[in-house]
Amino acid sequence: MGDKIVQKSSFTIDGMTCTACSSSIEKYVGSQEGINSISVNLLGETAEVEYDPSLINPDKIVDLVDDIGYGAQAVKEVGTGEIDLSVSGMTCAACSSSIENYISSFDGVDSISVNLTTDKAHIRYNPSQIGIRDLIEGISDIGYTASVAKQEVDLDRLGKVEEIKMWRRKLTYSAILTIPFLIMMINMLFSENGFTRFLMSPLFSTFTAEAIIGLIFATPIQFWIGKDFYVKAYKAVRHGSATMDVLVALGTSAAYFYSLFAIIYEYFKPIFEAQVFFETSAFLITFILLGKFLEARAKGKTSEAIKKLVELKAKNAILLELDDDGKVISEKEISSDLIQNGDVLKVYPGEKVPTDGEIVFGSSALDESMITGESLPVNKTHGDNVIGATVNQQGVLHVKATKIGAETTISQIIKLVEEAQSSKAPIQGLADRISAVFVPIVVGIAIVDFIVWYTLLATGVVPQSWLPPGTSSFIFSFLLAISVLVIACPCALGLATPTAVMVGTGLGADNGILIKGGGPLETAYKIDSIILDKTGTITHGKPTLTDIIPVGELDKDKVLYYAASAESGSEHPLGKSISNYGTEHLGSIGIPENFKAISGHGISSQIDNHEVLVGSRKLMTDNNISIDDNTESEMIKLEELGKTAMIVAVGSKVEGIIAVADTVKEESLRAINQLKKMNIDVWMVTGDNKRTAAAIAKEVNIDHVLSEVLPDQKASKVKSLQDTGKIVAMVGDGINDSPALAQADVGIAIGAGTDVAIETADMVLMKSDLTDVVTAIDLSKKTLNRIKLNFGWAFGYNIIGIPFAAGLLIPLLRSLTGETITLPPALAGLAMAFSSVSVVTSSLLLKRYKKPKF
Repeated sequence: MGDKIVQKSSFTIDGMTCTACSSSIEKYVGSQEGINSISVNLLGETAEVEYDPSLINPDKIVDLVDDIGYGAQAVKEVGTGEIDLSVSGMTCAACSSSIENYISSFDGVDSISVNLTTDKAHIRYNPSQIGIRDLIEGISDIGYTASVAKQEVDLDRLGKVEEIKMWRRKLTYSAILTIPFLIMMINMLFSENGFTRFLMSPLFSTFTAEAIIGLIFATPIQFWIGKDFYVKAYKAVRHGSATMDVLVALGTSAAYFYSLFAIIYEYFKPIFEAQVFFETSAFLITFILLGKFLEARAKGKTSEAIKKLVELKAKNAILLELDDDGKVISEKEISSDLIQNGDVLKVYPGEKVPTDGEIVFGSSALDESMITGESLPVNKTHGDNVIGATVNQQGVLHVKATKIGAETTISQIIKLVEEAQSSKAPIQGLADRISAVFVPIVVGIAIVDFIVWYTLLATGVVPQSWLPPGTSSFIFSFLLAISVLVIACPCALGLATPTAVMVGTGLGADNGILIKGGGPLETAYKIDSIILDKTGTITHGKPTLTDIIPVGELDKDKVLYYAASAESGSEHPLGKSISNYGTEHLGSIGIPENFKAISGHGISSQIDNHEVLVGSRKLMTDNNISIDDNTESEMIKLEELGKTAMIVAVGSKVEGIIAVADTVKEESLRAINQLKKMNIDVWMVTGDNKRTAAAIAKEVNIDHVLSEVLPDQKASKVKSLQDTGKIVAMVGDGINDSPALAQADVGIAIGAGTDVAIETADMVLMKSDLTDVVTAIDLSKKTLNRIKLNFGWAFGYNIIGIPFAAGLLIPLLRSLTGETITLPPALAGLAMAFSSVSVVTSSLLLKRYKKPKF
């Protein structure tokens, strides 16, 4: 039996307001046949779904989301082999058929479907065989015009632009319709006057002016402006879930329909004195809309990190047409969406590099700060790789595209950040469990609250004198129950984690630190041990000439000249480092003749008619060159420092010693000292011998060293530490670090590492800077502290607010003030609305975060 096919698709989701919404989507869609997993991002309004394409397709998933009361749309990314093109010029079915027949004949096109009604062409293709520009030019060849339809991240969606407009519009209408209630309430504060008598007077039979005005203005608020609350509440209940919409619909409906019942009942039973609360439902909905409007504005600010990343992308590119000799024939400006692999693009100073590629002409300094966080420009020349969205600062460059669309670094970063922000921290599970039962419990509390208060008042246990003027036992108990329904807020609980995670991961992205969601954030908070791979993490990862010691008649520059000239014929990394250092410091070096590499010992060469040997002690003794005690002493000193020392002999005499080492990065010591200040035990792991490992460890103040560790043993070293009860982070940069990164509680890939390391790691650092490890851990701790603060506020609000709304504090407040003080439903609704706003605002305060000072 073959392996099960799993496909992953992204969707945009409309209409979610709180975590109960996202949870109900996950619960309903996740229960369907063919769905392996679904993760809904409340703030980003997206969903990542893994499914079996033989059982279900994206269109069916969209229908499922719609079935539960929300809107959905599949997202297609440029460069992934699936594209939507907008086509103009079609007039009939023959037009769409001709396009389908012609384009489907192209090599690399798997399928094409043209929709005449929407003027869209949906094409599946193989990016390695054909590009988007080829498809557009093919459609153009047969007389139609095509362009890339809107793809990828929608900036307006991220900024909640449409959502903010929608809430503002509803709030405006609701506020206007609520003005009459406000006027009537203000009038009631003053002594009886003509307007008051008018309100109380019957206009039609028993229907007073107050009741009729209330009915006229409350009805459109309840059923037109508040329609979505009913629709979503119905669909949620129908599928076995309960959201905040259920509480709002119940609370406002109770006030509205009781008022409607009262005036109708009074019409048939004039002895009944009707009390109406149309203003309660009107103010409730208006205050909730105000809260939703402010909440949408605040949530829009939490996604600024992704918006900044999306805006970094170059919108256009200059495409060069080259002849067989590589000379430019012509150039034209194209949309960056139309770039294909192998295209040669021209980049002027001050312009953004359109896509990832390789420089085939020119040299320049590039500003990569937006990707790596590195403030200094990076020099690039022919053969060097460049990253899309970085800025060319000096010379004109010709760049050959090597990665396009979703494969580019910036797209991968955006995807990582989006996935991080849609993932859930383990601590969120508590909020999800509470949200699942929150609404039924609150409804139960409201019912019990009504029954208890009505019973106590009816039986005289609570005296009638406690009732506010103009109310009855029923009305008093009824209003308390409504207040309970509308003050309870599952939204604040649901927003506590995702808003903080979104801001925290966004801050990380701004600093070149990609944190893959809430899980790593929470675990990083508990790290007490960290293992640092030596090569490429603590050190530069490449050999550098560190010492030149003359021991004969030649000075330092002459020793370097002969050594660098001789080694310029070598392919060995140590030899290259010596020759490169010589060229850099001397300007020019000699040309080696009769070059010979002696495996494991060194090299010999003829420089300016002098025989030059560079290598080990054995190379010298094999050539009958004696080594005096001073030279031997200097060699031992260098080797004790973990350096590779080599003797330089010119003619038949030792003239000097040169030492090469993988040098420690300047910032490593500062970072390690800071980690120790954070009470984290620092370990170093390396395949080097104990002497070299000890020398490096001493230089960077590391006490715990794991040396002579083979690549496949690193993961077991991590596990052995975990077995002692430690929470371990592993920092590495290579393929051989991937098992250890996966084994660690938090795996951190440094310097953008390899693709495998990035895939395995929980955090990805774009720079090879160990101080970013400190920043990543510190930011994680600050973010989790903010999540805990948000939870504290959200729990505290409900723990205090619900009892207050239920009237449990009435006896205490009467003993202090002599009056019955309750929370009116309208104010309860306002408090509920602002509880969510306060949680989002709390998360936004994370933006004031400053990196640790070293």
